[in-house]
Amino acid sequence: MYATHHDLSISTREAVVAILSAHLIDAMDLFTQVKEAQWNVKGPNVTALHTVFRSMTRVIARHCDAMANRIVALGGRAEATARLVAARSSIDEFPHDTPAGLAYVSVIAGKLSQFGKAVRASIVDTANCGDTVTADLLTQITSVNDQQLQVLDAHLQVEN
Repeated sequence: MYATHHDLSISTREAVVAILSAHLIDAMDLFTQVKEAQWNVKGPNVTALHTVFRSMTRVIARHCDAMANRIVALGGRAEATARLVAARSSIDEFPHDTPAGLAYVSVIAGKLSQFGKAVRASIVDTANCGDTVTADLLTQITSVNDQQLQVLDAHLQVEN
């Protein structure tokens, strides 16, 4: 940890940086997996899905920046190189045998759900540490993640 003038205790900052660092790693992995889906999606909805996935990567990139900035503000070091992400991510690997279209949507929806569940659990953890600013950041990330998941779920829902 770097020396800062931040008013949170060093133990709080260390605990929160560890939480954020894990989510940053997962978000970077999620970014690359959604990017892979964007590049490779096929089928009759290719244009719409390509656009949805491209939009999602932009949002996820903003989440990564926000978490990295918070880590640094707390005196931590934001680390998320490809090698670290590959070694530490808790997000399941993208199945490279995914067929076309809606199968991609289903895979990415599952990954967004996995990421959202982990981030949501950390909202209470960071608040309990006394860092309501990070709790608020994670709440915002979860809210946007839920909106993205809603878009994917809408593609998967079939009208009766």
